[in-house]
Amino acid sequence: MIDLENISFDHCIKCTVCTIYCPVARVTHHFPGPKQSGPDTERLRIKNPELLDDSLRYCTNCKRCEIACPSNVKIADIIQSSKWKYFKKKFRIRDYFLSHTDLMGSVAVNYATLVNFFTGLPPVKFLLDAVFLIPSKRTFPKYARGTFRKWFRKYAQKKQAAFGTRVTYFHGCFVNYNDHSLGKDLVTVLNAMNIGVDITRERCCGVPLIANGYIGKARKNARYNIASLQKAVVDPGSRIVTTSSSCAFALKYEYANLLEMDNSSIFNQLNYITRFIYDQFQAGNAPPMKPVTIRAAYHSPCHLERMGGVIHTIDVLRRVPGLELQILHSECCGIAGTYGFKKEYYDVSQKVGGALFKRIERVRPDFVITDCETCKWQIEMSTPYKVLHPVNILARAFER
Repeated sequence: MIDLENISFDHCIKCTVCTIYCPVARVTHHFPGPKQSGPDTERLRIKNPELLDDSLRYCTNCKRCEIACPSNVKIADIIQSSKWKYFKKKFRIRDYFLSHTDLMGSVAVNYATLVNFFTGLPPVKFLLDAVFLIPSKRTFPKYARGTFRKWFRKYAQKKQAAFGTRVTYFHGCFVNYNDHSLGKDLVTVLNAMNIGVDITRERCCGVPLIANGYIGKARKNARYNIASLQKAVVDPGSRIVTTSSSCAFALKYEYANLLEMDNSSIFNQLNYITRFIYDQFQAGNAPPMKPVTIRAAYHSPCHLERMGGVIHTIDVLRRVPGLELQILHSECCGIAGTYGFKKEYYDVSQKVGGALFKRIERVRPDFVITDCETCKWQIEMSTPYKVLHPVNILARAFER
């Protein structure tokens, strides 16, 4: 039966602009493009699920097809939901561990030195490739010792009470388990703007769970996060910020569109961090900044582009004195979260990112800047350049 409330595929005018902009269709014949895999064959799948095309698995959910679509067809959402509805779920231990980031992170941070050492050893990489189908060429993000939450409660939480204005920080898995420095820099930046930071209980935003088909678990996490954040922002003027563009996109849009969860109670209070800082700057809260003499190339992540948030990041960065910023003609970096950690998609992932890597090499920057942690992993693995977050740059400018 056709769900009359979900027939956005019928708005497709078959212009194929989505296929032109699709980074995956450009590099492999295994994926015919968003139009064919999405609106075209959704009509057939509804009538007969056996008409499922295995090429759906090659979609990275980068959302660039939706950015390009002139008819506002939710093409990527159609493809993702079709994967859940029509593919038979097969348990694969690799996909389980890649998607359950809280489980992996909470264990790994207790043995961070050992985990980081062993995952970099060639024999271990060979074993992961042969047994778990995680490509040996893929490098893993390093785990930090302990969690950001523990650091915050021990060293920063009491100081935040001194600020009259405070925001709730949804730090996400990357800051909590891998990169505490980004969370610390967020505190530095907002405190310099006379804004305090609070944290509340949270779980993984659900992006890796959605990508690997653990929809029930993703919905549980979404329900938990919505309830927790709702309690944290009782005042309508309160704000929730995150330093992960993918977390921001999930909290605002994937919860409602893909998971069909009611996030209306927090939707208007959610901001990706550069949008929040941009609004503060526009309102006159722009403390003096010292020069940051860096030549940087900026890569805009797919999900931030889908939210229309790239303009805010660029505006904020252009206010930093001394920063020489080269805006790249960015397209998908190719990693797409856990997609690039799977052997069957690794070559496609690297081909998708190839054009970006060449553009970075031509600029020869001191650093690359991007808003997405997985883009950071992909660029640092595939080029010789270190990648910083916009908040890292602002923290340098606000240092006293």
